Amino acid sequence: MKKLLSLLLALTLALSLAACGSAPSASGSGSSSGGGDAEPITLVVFAAASLTETLTEIAKDYKAVAPNVTLSFNFDSSGKLLTLIEEGAECDLFLSAAPKQMNALDGTLKDDAERNPDGQDMLLEGSRVNLLENKVTLAVPEGNPKGIESFDQLAELLRSGGVLLAMGNSDVPVGQYTQKILAYYGFDEAALADAGVLTYGNNVKEVTSQVTEASVDCGIIYATDAFSAGLTVVDSATAEMCGQVIYPAAVLKDGQTEAAQAFLDYLKTDAAMAVFESVGFRPAE
Repeated sequence: MKKLLSLLLALTLALSLAACGSAPSASGSGSSSGGGDAEPITLVVFAAASLTETLTEIAKDYKAVAPNVTLSFNFDSSGKLLTLIEEGAECDLFLSAAPKQMNALDGTLKDDAERNPDGQDMLLEGSRVNLLENKVTLAVPEGNPKGIESFDQLAELLRSGGVLLAMGNSDVPVGQYTQKILAYYGFDEAALADAGVLTYGNNVKEVTSQVTEASVDCGIIYATDAFSAGLTVVDSATAEMCGQVIYPAAVLKDGQTEAAQAFLDYLKTDAAMAVFESVGFRPAE
């Protein structure tokens, strides 16, 4: 009888151990799919030059959120970045300083010859968002040697030829906003250029540098670039003068869409927005 009881106890113990041994296998497969070490990823982000400081800072914070993701940035004018994307450059996420460059890649606009002239369809459906809003400002060098106080005063100085203004090229969003401001005041840009009162930059950083170095009397740049460069802003353009300054963002459909969407989602969080807002951006409405 004792031998029988011992045999039954041994059998029960063996069955219990077998059951316990099978449980970790099931839970282990679940945890590896949700929280195991992820594959290293290098995410290529094309972003307007005016986002240089903020995205560089946000990238440090994102490392704690997604340690497997390395962010590789290409900062330049939105027009230059658009050209690179159209020519086949590797890009997972695009952040433009104006809707115009994003429209040119948006398949939902492929039948709109004005906004998407080449009928491109390169954005991941549903990923495009208006991320940020900026301001176009009139900035002056340290000490403001010309005593410029407003866009109205700048217009008077341009008419008299008594000023040198730095602006972006025509393929650069900040240059396109400046062209609208000049048109608002009734100027012919070509005539101003011929009169020698304009200088140009390939992107907003080049325009900002000209103001910082005091090689010009003033420059039209974004509020955020003026803040980052420590420049004095004497006036801000209204929406009537140049429209809203909206920064759209979208995932490229031929890129690493899941990782790119995850980073774009992070850019909309309170933590990332706090970095953007610290230099003068605000969430787009």
